[in-house]
Amino acid sequence: MDRERVALYVGTVAAYADMYVTQPILPLLSREFGVGPARAGLTVSAVVLAVAAASSVYGPLSDALGRRRVMASATAVLSLATLACAAAPSFGALVGLRALQGAFVPGMTAVSVAYAGDRFSPAELGRVVAGIIAASVVGGLVGRVGSGAIAAHLGWRAAFVAFAALTLAAAAVLARGLAPGARVVGRGVVAAYAGMLRHLRDPRLAGAYLVGLSLFFGWIGIFTYLPYHLSAPPYGLSTAAVSSVYVVYAAGVVASPLAGRLSGRVPPWRLIGIGLAGEALGMALALARPLPLVVVGLVVLVLGTFTAQAVVPAFVNASARTAKGGASALYLAFYYAGGTLGSALPGLAWQAGGWGAVVAVCAASVGVGLAANAALCGRGEPGS
Repeated sequence: MDRERVALYVGTVAAYADMYVTQPILPLLSREFGVGPARAGLTVSAVVLAVAAASSVYGPLSDALGRRRVMASATAVLSLATLACAAAPSFGALVGLRALQGAFVPGMTAVSVAYAGDRFSPAELGRVVAGIIAASVVGGLVGRVGSGAIAAHLGWRAAFVAFAALTLAAAAVLARGLAPGARVVGRGVVAAYAGMLRHLRDPRLAGAYLVGLSLFFGWIGIFTYLPYHLSAPPYGLSTAAVSSVYVVYAAGVVASPLAGRLSGRVPPWRLIGIGLAGEALGMALALARPLPLVVVGLVVLVLGTFTAQAVVPAFVNASARTAKGGASALYLAFYYAGGTLGSALPGLAWQAGGWGAVVAVCAASVGVGLAANAALCGRGEPGS
């Protein structure tokens, strides 16, 4: 089991690192290709949109074909797509190749929780899923900080080469570390896909899907346009300095396991609500002018976001009685649909009203999540 956990965590780190390679270097891409902030943000939103579109495919596929085969194969192909980004001849080509990356990312991210549900006991599942979420934090941190540091010294293309190598290594770890006996549902892909869609009729699952959408909208909106805020007056931070601010992600490594342990004693919907409230509070603090207070706000935002995110996937897995791979994949589809909107719409808000407008749009999204959690996720729970 330890080898399986390591494989799940390594694969998760690589997938999330690839997603966020361009986020801290958007100003660099703006200068090199002569594009504005909203258009440069397409290198993030293209990935997220492709992940949202593809997530609903991989869950049923893994139900029908097996988890290990899907995760290891998709991660291997992801490494090739990441390497291809390094050779992009134009901004349009880069956006297209980033979308290609996004098409293979959920081969890992949309299946990992379902694999854990197959292989670990209910008592262990919350901790294992929290570990997967913590690994996603590490991946996001590695992608953002690592790409910024590499780009500052060797150029942005070198960052893609480095992360392609990391992803190929992760594919090898998945192939060797995951159990070949991960459960395969004895039915076809079409039937598995139909089973996934039936989850939309469950109010608790529907609430969780809306929470995921709002959670990631607010998160990615803040962190996608943060480089423009920090590189402009009064801060004027360099690319390397901006990427170092993403170290606040480390707070998520603390929040995720803690939330996983608490989920056995506190109703999940309560923890989700606490996490969303923390995300909103962090956004409010990020409006402050002093840079240290902005950083404090980002830490609070990270703590809140990953408190909720560590709980929701396990909540989905436990609430789904059948087609668990499909249930997890559908959650990821909603989650990344929120990320697609969150990486694009706040860009328009930035151009219309600056940082304050970005924060307002993202906070409104969190409000939607709080309402969905209170009205739907707590159904049938004592005290709801």
